[in-house]
Amino acid sequence: MTESTVVPGPREIFERVRRHWLENLGGFGSELAEDAVIEVPFAPPGRARRHEGKEAFLLFSGPEQAAFAQRFALDEIRDVVVHETADPEVIVVEYELVGRVLATGRQASSPFIGVLRVRDGKIVNWREYQNTLAMIEIMGHPERA
Repeated sequence: MTESTVVPGPREIFERVRRHWLENLGGFGSELAEDAVIEVPFAPPGRARRHEGKEAFLLFSGPEQAAFAQRFALDEIRDVVVHETADPEVIVVEYELVGRVLATGRQASSPFIGVLRVRDGKIVNWREYQNTLAMIEIMGHPERA
C-alpha cells in the first residue's frame, strides 16, 4: 500500500505564513518557491515594487525585517478573510497586522490584502496591497505610532 502525500494549497500555505510571522517575523522563506515573485504595487516611491526569486526577496526583506523587529513587535493578525477564486492555485486574503512600538508600548495596526498563487505547495506569486501611508506613519515616526 502506498501512502499519498497531500500537497498544501494556498489556504494552508497562508496559515503557515501567519504562524511564521507571529513566531519569527518574516521567517516564511521556506514557503517560497525558488522562482517566486513578490509584488508590492503600492510601494512608496523609491522602493522596489517587484522582487523576482526567493533569494532576491530574502536579501531585500531580511534587513528590513530585522530593523522592524528592533522597533516593533507583531502581536496579532486579525480580521482574516480568505476569498477562494475560480483558480484553485489562487486566494485573496484580507487581514490586519497589529503590533506595538517597543519604545512606547503604543499599539498600531494596518490593513493588507494579499493575492497568493501557490503551486506544488510553494508560493510562486504574492501580490500585497498595503496601506502604505499608515505603514510610513508607523515606521517613519515610531514615537507617534
